[in-house]
Amino acid sequence: MQDFGHIFQNQVLVVSLFACLFAQTAKLAIELIRFGKVNFRALVTTGGMPSSHSAFVSALATSVGQTIGWESPEFAIAVVFAFIVMYDATGVRQAAGQQARILNQIVDELFQEHPQFNEDRLKELLGHTPFQVIVGLTLGIVISWIAELAYP
Repeated sequence: MQDFGHIFQNQVLVVSLFACLFAQTAKLAIELIRFGKVNFRALVTTGGMPSSHSAFVSALATSVGQTIGWESPEFAIAVVFAFIVMYDATGVRQAAGQQARILNQIVDELFQEHPQFNEDRLKELLGHTPFQVIVGLTLGIVISWIAELAYP
């Protein structure tokens, strides 16, 4: 059995994790620029600009292609996985966020006169806009290419 301590010597994994963490940290800076205050929740919440999921899977696919080869079955699997994740981010999770927004509005309007009704609001920012996914995709690819140039 391989030593688990060597897991971070896997360049594909390290580059992918870095891309995800970089994108998630970028959300903090973007929140600061947009709203003029630091929102540490941006570090751990889903949704927002850029898509860290997209950065993660695009860096993964790009790194696999660079490491194993663009014609490899592993690269094909990583690309299919990336498309599924990005489609889910803009499709299913975006729709769920829109439904949560509408349900929260309905609850607010229906129970305005009943302050004793104190349900938690549904989380509205679940998915990403297509632009946020494209920015995350681009970020992941760029990070992977930079890592390949810096550590061939």
